[in-house]
Amino acid sequence: MKSIWQRNILELIRRTSSDLPHDVTAALEKVRRKESASSPARWALDTILENVCLARERGAPLCQDTGTLLFDCRVPVGFDTLALSGAIRCAVRQATRLGYLRQNTIDTLTDKACAGNIGLGTPAIHLEYVRGSRVDIRLIMKGGGSENMSIQYSLPDSRLKAGRDWDGVCRCVLDAVRRAQGNGCAPGVLGIGVGGDRATGAELAKRQLLRRLSDHAADPGLARLEKQILAAANKSGIGPMGCGGRTTLLGVKIGAMSRLPASYFVSVSYMCWAFRRRGVALGTDGCIRRWMY
Repeated sequence: MKSIWQRNILELIRRTSSDLPHDVTAALEKVRRKESASSPARWALDTILENVCLARERGAPLCQDTGTLLFDCRVPVGFDTLALSGAIRCAVRQATRLGYLRQNTIDTLTDKACAGNIGLGTPAIHLEYVRGSRVDIRLIMKGGGSENMSIQYSLPDSRLKAGRDWDGVCRCVLDAVRRAQGNGCAPGVLGIGVGGDRATGAELAKRQLLRRLSDHAADPGLARLEKQILAAANKSGIGPMGCGGRTTLLGVKIGAMSRLPASYFVSVSYMCWAFRRRGVALGTDGCIRRWMY
C-alpha cells in the first residue's frame, strides 16, 4: 500500500516540476501574440515558451528554483492522514534524489541543507476532511523569487490613500505589482486574500492559486475587481520579465473571509510565470483516478 501512494505522489511531483499546466501555457502563447515582433517583451516570452517546451520534453525541472512544496490534500472522513503525510515525505526525498527537486531546503538555525528537502514545516501539507471516497492532492511549487514579492497590507493605509473598501484593496494590489516590477518573473498570477488575520489571510491568498486561470470569483463584486485589477496591471508597462510590454499579469484571483472590526488585511501572493501546480485524484487504494489541471 505504501509503495503505490509513494509512487503516484512521486509522479505528481515530477509532473509539477517539469510540465507547466496547459491553461498557463495557453495563456503565455496568447499574450505572446499581443507583443510586437522583435520587442524585448516578445523575446522574453519566446524564451519562456522555449524553456517550457524543453522542460516538458526532457522531464527536467522547469526552473532551477523548485520552490517551496505546498500540498493541499482533501481526504475522506476517517482517512489515515498520518500515513498520507508519511508517503508525501518519502516521495519528496525520492524526488530530490532523482533530480526532480533541487536540494534547496535550509535549516534556519544551522544554515545547513535539510537532507532530502525534509525539514520542520517542509514540505507544507494542508489536510482537510471532506465527504466522499477520493483523495485529492494538489501541489504548488512556489519559487523563492515570487514568494519574496508577496506582501500583506493593513487598511487604512495613508501612504497609498487606501481606505477600508474595494478601491483601497485595488490600490494595495497595484502597489504590490509596482513593487515587484520584473523581480517576480512576470507575467505573473496574483492570489489575493481579503480579511482574516495575518496568518489566515495569507493562507487564503495562496489557496486562490489553486484556481484555474479561466475561472472568476463566485461573488460578482469580487469577479469585477479581478478584471479591474488585471486590466490596470497590464497597463502598467512593466511587461514580461520587466522588459516592458502589454502583459504584466496573466490572472488575478481574489477570495474574501470574515475579519475582526479592528483589522482589515489585504494579502497578496505573487506567483511567477512558472506557475507550477498540478493535482491528482486517487482512490482510497492509492490508484490514480484522474489528473487535474
